[in-house]
Amino acid sequence: MTRRDMLWLVASAARAQQSTGMASRGLAPQPRGKPSGLPFHARFTDIAAQAGLREPVIYGPAARTDYILESMGCGVAFFDYDNDGWMDVFVLSGTRRDGPVAGATNRLYRNNRDGTFTDVTKESGLTRQDWACGVTIGDYNNDGFDDIFISQWGQNVLYRNNGNGTFTDVTLEAGLLHQGTRWGTGCTWVDYNRDGLLDLFVAHYVVFDFEKVPATGRNPKCNFMGVPVYCGPLSLQPERCLLYRNNGDGTFTDVTRSAGIDRAAPTFGLTAMAADYFGSGWPDIYVASDSTPSLLFRNQRDGSFLEQGLQLGVAVNEDGTEQSGMGLGLGDFDTDGELDLLKTHFSGDRAVLYRNIGRGGFEDVTLRAGLGVETRYVGWGAGIQDLDNDGLPDLFWATGAVYPEVEKVHPDYPYKTPRVLFRNLGNGRFEELVSEAGPAIAEGHCSRGVAFGDFDNDGDMDILIMNVNEPPSLLRNDVSGGGHWLKVRLVGTKSNRSAIGATVIATYGGRRQAQAVTAQSGYLSANDRRLHFGLGAVRSADLEIRWPSGLRESVKAISADRLIIVREGEGVVKVESFTGARTGRS
Repeated sequence: MTRRDMLWLVASAARAQQSTGMASRGLAPQPRGKPSGLPFHARFTDIAAQAGLREPVIYGPAARTDYILESMGCGVAFFDYDNDGWMDVFVLSGTRRDGPVAGATNRLYRNNRDGTFTDVTKESGLTRQDWACGVTIGDYNNDGFDDIFISQWGQNVLYRNNGNGTFTDVTLEAGLLHQGTRWGTGCTWVDYNRDGLLDLFVAHYVVFDFEKVPATGRNPKCNFMGVPVYCGPLSLQPERCLLYRNNGDGTFTDVTRSAGIDRAAPTFGLTAMAADYFGSGWPDIYVASDSTPSLLFRNQRDGSFLEQGLQLGVAVNEDGTEQSGMGLGLGDFDTDGELDLLKTHFSGDRAVLYRNIGRGGFEDVTLRAGLGVETRYVGWGAGIQDLDNDGLPDLFWATGAVYPEVEKVHPDYPYKTPRVLFRNLGNGRFEELVSEAGPAIAEGHCSRGVAFGDFDNDGDMDILIMNVNEPPSLLRNDVSGGGHWLKVRLVGTKSNRSAIGATVIATYGGRRQAQAVTAQSGYLSANDRRLHFGLGAVRSADLEIRWPSGLRESVKAISADRLIIVREGEGVVKVESFTGARTGRS
């Protein structure tokens, strides 16, 4: 038995004595070092209102939280539903127990290409009021238009994109209806068997029933800082994950048992992210789990998976303790050509940064990277993204508490909290920035889902954020300093058309940065699928593309500051230079 195994067993025994609450270590922030003084060339401003994203996302009561379902929130997505080359916005929504609530619906906003959006929910056929949780975007029928799958408490939903601006609910005919009420959370498209068709993975959180779970104040064991609160996941029953195989005829088959997914112990699963983590050419699936060990399903290349999160170093923290895994970011923070992981947790704990060490798994580098200075907030949607185009991926996550009642008794524990941004110093370390990154970082919100994308096509990464019982935030990024960039959009032929599961490694200025095409990340959300590489002062890059089919292609000396479209087996088929949205903004 390894030291990690022993630590986990000890921690699990202690955790089993708890009947309520969420996992947290009660850690205070570490002392901050002297600021680097280096300029940061990204500046974020929340322009949601002026961009037309004004409708609040309803999720539970406005001033209290009676049940855990009301506190967990939902995801958001950047995706180009109409194939016009501009990122549209999809925002999930919940409801209230005493609903229906006027205006509470998932919303699709069409990009007007001028810095604004138009709400096209009604005409698109996407009006729906439910307890939506997660979203994954992908072209499951390979017709050239992205489809939408939504995980929910109740019944999940699959929307087929009709290619004419409308969507059709095909959940029943696709074979994705399930018996009873389930709480689907993390969900991701993944071509696990490499047949060119997107399969579907769905994680679940807890078994929940309003009539059977006590509301806030009805269980004296459930309190936080002496304030009665709803009972956390450790008082409830976890559920297993599910895997559905795409049959190629518009239907899916539940292969959870034959694929070995059901052999993993049930956990409180949240965000799910599929990628080729170890360069095997086959996609694995990672699930951030709340207050239970997170899961890493390793693809066995024979249609099955083996859960190896503990052995590969991503199930628990460096002390062998479960954490409240919420959101996930995927990227290559040290530009060594390997995919690293960022996972967010409850307040009183650190977000964890896992460095990929190859086939041996991951190592926890949180403390040496300098992230221990921030433990104050509940972390949610996260990302490893180059926000200032200096060639070094930065770290970002949204925050927000879960108990609005606590602030009334303890004003020093606010319900609405700032965003967190750590800039990459290039030596394996990060420093937290607030005022240096623009006004939107310090603003307090109770946030959940986060998606990254370039909505205004100006060559930098913007951020879309779900806020509980508020309109979403749209953080426009204005980058200065002259850093170059390159965007890559992949189109599969033998692989699934969305190229989900592909990895691209960009070589520039002595660095090798890996990025993966994913269908879910952040917190229950979906990013702009165009991969964005900041290049710093370098004006070109070489690309290595690892397609889901197993094909590997190289593209040399691609000039910076443009989007290239690469079709599998054909190389670069289109080059676009961005001029930005027609806003009149300099």
